[in-house]
Amino acid sequence: MRLLRLSWRNKLTCSKLRCFSTSAVLFKTKSEYTHVIVGAGSAGCVLANRLSEDPDRKVLLLEAGPKDQFLNSFRLSWKIHMPAALTYNLCDDKYNWFYHTTPQKHVNNRVMYWPRGRVWGGSSSLNAMVYIRGHAYDYDRWESEGAKDWRYDCVLPYFKKAQSHELGEDTYRGGSGPLNVTVGSQENPLFQAFIDAAQQAGYPFTPDMNGYQQEGVGPMDMTVHQGKRWSTASAYLRPALQRENLTTEVKCLTNRILFDGNRATGVEYIQDGEVKQVHSTSDVIICGGAINSPQLLMLSGIGDGDDLKELDIPVVAHLPGVGQNLQDHLELYVQHKCKKPITLYSAQQPVNMVKIGLEWLWKQTGLGSSSHLSAGGFIRSRPGLTHPDLQFHFLPSQVIDHGRKPSECHAFQVHVGSLRATSKGWLKLQSKDPTAHPIIEPNYLETEIDRWELRESVKLTREIFQQSAFDEFCGEELRPGPETQSDAELDAFVREKCDSAYHPSCTCKMGSPDDPMAVVDPQTKVIGVENLRVIDSSIMPSVVSGNLNAPTIMIAEKAADMIRGREALCTPDTPVYRPANLETQR
Repeated sequence: MRLLRLSWRNKLTCSKLRCFSTSAVLFKTKSEYTHVIVGAGSAGCVLANRLSEDPDRKVLLLEAGPKDQFLNSFRLSWKIHMPAALTYNLCDDKYNWFYHTTPQKHVNNRVMYWPRGRVWGGSSSLNAMVYIRGHAYDYDRWESEGAKDWRYDCVLPYFKKAQSHELGEDTYRGGSGPLNVTVGSQENPLFQAFIDAAQQAGYPFTPDMNGYQQEGVGPMDMTVHQGKRWSTASAYLRPALQRENLTTEVKCLTNRILFDGNRATGVEYIQDGEVKQVHSTSDVIICGGAINSPQLLMLSGIGDGDDLKELDIPVVAHLPGVGQNLQDHLELYVQHKCKKPITLYSAQQPVNMVKIGLEWLWKQTGLGSSSHLSAGGFIRSRPGLTHPDLQFHFLPSQVIDHGRKPSECHAFQVHVGSLRATSKGWLKLQSKDPTAHPIIEPNYLETEIDRWELRESVKLTREIFQQSAFDEFCGEELRPGPETQSDAELDAFVREKCDSAYHPSCTCKMGSPDDPMAVVDPQTKVIGVENLRVIDSSIMPSVVSGNLNAPTIMIAEKAADMIRGREALCTPDTPVYRPANLETQR
């Protein structure tokens, strides 16, 4: 029904656009803004704040979705701000682009669901609020892939600049940034059981996965502050709204970038049935994310020239890398019944949900104040790897079909998945209609090593659940189930049940200008044109080993210093953990 409703909505919007093309009045402004930012998501909110700190800049921030409604309408938008309510927006199209992939031939031709934020805060207003930076070696790899000065020493200061960690500042943590980060609550005994069991299975403990040692198991950091989701809208945008040099517009769909020759001069967008144009004297900055950013570039004539000509889109710059290099994280749920009634199943009963909701609305405390992904870990699937390639998120509950179906019993689960898949995909325009979703082809599990890693992840998770720390809790295995044992059976389970971890990235690859597949240079400038930047997760050269929200915020912080002409921050020779027995340690 949701798909039907969305299709109807898109058709209605398309019919309006056809009317606009013949009868709409085009409202043009003069070059009022120094910077036009498209997309008020994880990166766009950061840039709106940092650029408007300079009073001589005049910044316009455009968002296709609505505001996240805080302050006077706070209680009307509890689904965004209550951490425990995250699945409501993940499964609804009110604040969500509600994307779907093509049928995936290596996973039983399944069409995969990809929620992405369409609201102030973007996907930081929809995500599970897990704060993970990725591994230091990911950023060293970026530099080797052509992203000069994006190595770990050059990005760590921007992670710290963004962050205000509840435990205070140290070599790795920030203590005074806008992004409040807390350690997830460990009150439920199942979290400690998971941490203990993983150590019994041979994995190290790490007190801070974002610090010296990512590898191992331990508590996870969360973007939660005083019991509320701390999105980039809360952290960065809202504190800047009173500045006279920052203007925001919502419910406006940007349909193309305006050019004078190869120089970006502004954008055109649709709002309240009108086609409007705004102009920039400096940068047009695209912050739409891994799907919307390449889509807007292609709609504007930047992409593979042959593909654009087929859609009758005039070519501004032939950049065949636009929409290519698509990378994501796949994950599985390994679930067990719990012998004791201590999971979130009781909290999900209607009467208890009302009580939890009322407590949260009144005091922002209780079970509503957490996403309950408070423990996890990073391990290597085999010896010899330089850094972990599998990630765990532990949850004292059961998730079925992205949360669209209710839990069935007292149960717990581990979300486990591979971090650096070798299968890469692409996205392309379906048409030059800006309301039509692009064709998304992630190409999941094309390679044998990717299939092996997910198969192995189930085996390693089972081993953890078999440790004595879980003896008093671990009941029957619900998924994959005790009947699933052989490699062929595990492969069948993977094909049927794997899903996106919601981490699409890399579709506007950052690299050297002589790389034919690079879209932006290390200064975030689109190659081959002037006054145009892309700043979001799409410019990652390769996906990081972890969740993407923290790295996206870091990218925007670092890019803001570039735009402002500030000297880049760097902390040379920061220590990073390396196992003493790399070739033999699990």
